[in-house]
Amino acid sequence: METEKNSRTALFLARYGAWIVLLVLIIAMSISSNTFLTLPNIMNVARQVSINAIIAAGMTFIIITAGIDLSVGSLVALTGCVAMLIIEATGSSLLGLAAGILLGGLAGGFNGTLVAWAKIPPFIVTLAGLTIYRGIALIITGGSPIIRFEGGFRYLGQGVLLGVPVPVLIMVLVILIMHLVLTRTPFGAHVYSVGGNEEASRLSGIKVALVKCKVYIIGGMLTGLAGMVLMGRLSSAQPNTGEGFELDAIAAVILGGTSLMGGRGTIWGTLVGALIIGILNNGFNLLSVDAHFQLVAKGIIILLAVLLDQYLKRNLK
Repeated sequence: METEKNSRTALFLARYGAWIVLLVLIIAMSISSNTFLTLPNIMNVARQVSINAIIAAGMTFIIITAGIDLSVGSLVALTGCVAMLIIEATGSSLLGLAAGILLGGLAGGFNGTLVAWAKIPPFIVTLAGLTIYRGIALIITGGSPIIRFEGGFRYLGQGVLLGVPVPVLIMVLVILIMHLVLTRTPFGAHVYSVGGNEEASRLSGIKVALVKCKVYIIGGMLTGLAGMVLMGRLSSAQPNTGEGFELDAIAAVILGGTSLMGGRGTIWGTLVGALIIGILNNGFNLLSVDAHFQLVAKGIIILLAVLLDQYLKRNLK
């Protein structure tokens, strides 16, 4: 009887836990600050959330397969710097955009190849990538930001279409496409299968290594896209940007209910997780909470989310 009760509780938390946290957070921030629910602040939160949500959408695929990617923050910087250099050399924003996204995919493919076929643990591969990609960004820029900026590209990060910031529209499009890929395609089913039981997936004919490599490519391409949006928003390409982005993305994914052990997770849950992170950051700033305390609070939230994941793993049937 107790086991059945725990199972029902775990199922309820898995389905609605993140949504409840988001609702409570919105109510609490609304009471604490008169400016929280104003339209300018809501648009500001949405714009801030967009970059993390784009990265986290790709991270969701990776974590569902029981992987991890610690290199995304450095890759944001590298793709932005390379895109800006290409724009300077060619005068083409479109070519710079394509190069940034392609480079993200190539870096993701490099990570995925080492994880899938060389059998190196994802933590080690992407930790190395974190330093390699940051180092390359610093080398090609001489450690200085590139601020000679072509006007058209700025629209990607600062533009507004029909009253909605362009980064938010890009985020919504990414979330919708990734949701459909994960839930309506054979590849999405393979991603869940590999994360749930890798050996059973292999025996059923799924090319496990290829699936693993593909999720890192998807993650890399979305990270590259996020780098392009951030570059447009900052009106510059900076080799030191993106520090800590990997923690925000991982936090959004696990807060949204994706299991670190693999096999469970949704893109919509990840979006909710990104909103929780974004509202917390915005609320702390509105309430003038010390930035150092914000780091502590974020770490505690990640730890609590992992503990919840362990509880769900034990009790979900």
